[in-house]
Amino acid sequence: MKVTQKVKDSEKIIWDQMRSVSGSQISISGSHNRAFLKFMVWLFLFASTTYMVYTLKLVSYKSCNNNDVFSRNSLFIHSSEINSSKSSKSIRPVIVKEETEEKLEEKTGLEHIVFGIAASAKLWDKRKEYIKLWWKPEEEMRGIVWLDKPVKTSKGDGESLPELRISGDTSRFAYRNRQGHRSAIRISRIVSETLRLGRENVRWFVMGDDDTVFVTDNLVRILNKYDHNQYYYIGSSSESHLQNIYFSYSMAYGGGGFAISYPLAKALEKMQDKCIQRYPGLYGSDDRMQACMAELGVPLTKELGFHQYDVYGNLFGLLASHPIAPLVTLHHLDVVEPIFPNVTRVQALRRLTVPMKLDSAGLMQQSICYDKANGWTISVSWGFAVQIFRGVLSPREIEMPSRTFLNWYKRADYTAYAFNTRPVARNPCQKPFVFYLSSAKMDPSSNQTVSQYTRHRVPHPACKWKTTDPADVDRVQVYKKSDPHLWDRSPRRNCCRVLSSKGKSMVVDVGVCKEGELSEV
Repeated sequence: MKVTQKVKDSEKIIWDQMRSVSGSQISISGSHNRAFLKFMVWLFLFASTTYMVYTLKLVSYKSCNNNDVFSRNSLFIHSSEINSSKSSKSIRPVIVKEETEEKLEEKTGLEHIVFGIAASAKLWDKRKEYIKLWWKPEEEMRGIVWLDKPVKTSKGDGESLPELRISGDTSRFAYRNRQGHRSAIRISRIVSETLRLGRENVRWFVMGDDDTVFVTDNLVRILNKYDHNQYYYIGSSSESHLQNIYFSYSMAYGGGGFAISYPLAKALEKMQDKCIQRYPGLYGSDDRMQACMAELGVPLTKELGFHQYDVYGNLFGLLASHPIAPLVTLHHLDVVEPIFPNVTRVQALRRLTVPMKLDSAGLMQQSICYDKANGWTISVSWGFAVQIFRGVLSPREIEMPSRTFLNWYKRADYTAYAFNTRPVARNPCQKPFVFYLSSAKMDPSSNQTVSQYTRHRVPHPACKWKTTDPADVDRVQVYKKSDPHLWDRSPRRNCCRVLSSKGKSMVVDVGVCKEGELSEV
């Protein structure tokens, strides 16, 4: 019995120990489970919070990017706000100041331009009439006419002309070109002399001759394309290939006009007198200017609207097929024939100022269309002339100037031009019927310009083609909306549409080409 009792007692002790160990293990296991569960809950909360913050940041970033004004600084501002509110406050005024300065930077206007006009006392009485055509004292234009010696002034000249000044003495500069004249040195220094006058708020200096006519609105349009804080030398070459060979294709011709940015003018003024001394053998003022530009490392930026017009004769072919570029200047007006027939040169140019005021951007711009009912080709040079051709001529041919003019070197042929030309038609049936501008006005009811073109009556050779004869047409009426933003878009010819061509009149509409519209043969 005792043995049996001992065995039972020992089993009880072992069983109790086993229960004790098992209980402690269960207790430990339960504790571990609770800790693990707590850890998982906190991990889930951390991941959820992180995801939400990241999503909010992403949405905020996209929202800022949609704002055009602050798109460049949005990410920077957002990061600063998260990292430090103090830092954010210090950055915000800088950004606002930058944006304000950009808004305050106004576009270039006539008030930012100073003209330097080269003139001679000998021709002043005649050529001052050209300057009166484009000078706008009511718009507070600024400029100086630089003369070689004093001239007599007439009553009213002070109100309709720029200030007159006498150029500085240039006797200390050597001049050794036997074919030229030493006045070239005086003229080449006009930009520097104008700069030394100390005019304020100047962005551009524009050079021209006393027989240069500027379309000032188009000049402003051209200059607004460029940063006036950089070095720019803007102008164009001669129409004569030989002139460009003798002088340089990299040279702006002063008669056609050129523009120099203010920083470049300052750099030029500092070195020009020494530069001029190094080139005593050069012919004129323009090549001396280009030589100094070459030393400064500044190339010519070409704009096709500056016209030197180194030609003789009739400018009709050049003006009727003007390049797709704003008309900026006309030059050598004493050399060529009046641009309109049967009037003086000044009277012809005064007539041109009428459409110039209505729509300067569209002045001389060519449009090509077809009167399919009559089998005619129509070319409109807005504000100048309309041509009607029998038959169908391609735009590729019509956009080339016809050779109504002669080369500056009279013995040279058509290969001596710096651009493509086409011969005047020999076939009597292909000789164009020309209609010159007679009047232009704005129609307030339709908000369109209405210009009338009257037929230039000259003898026409007999034509044997069995087509409708354009000789029956006496006048062409053209409707066109003024388009001051024409050159803010990519260059393209306007389109024209023949609205009617019955009896003695034709009506044409000119404007921006519609979707899919073209000058189709």
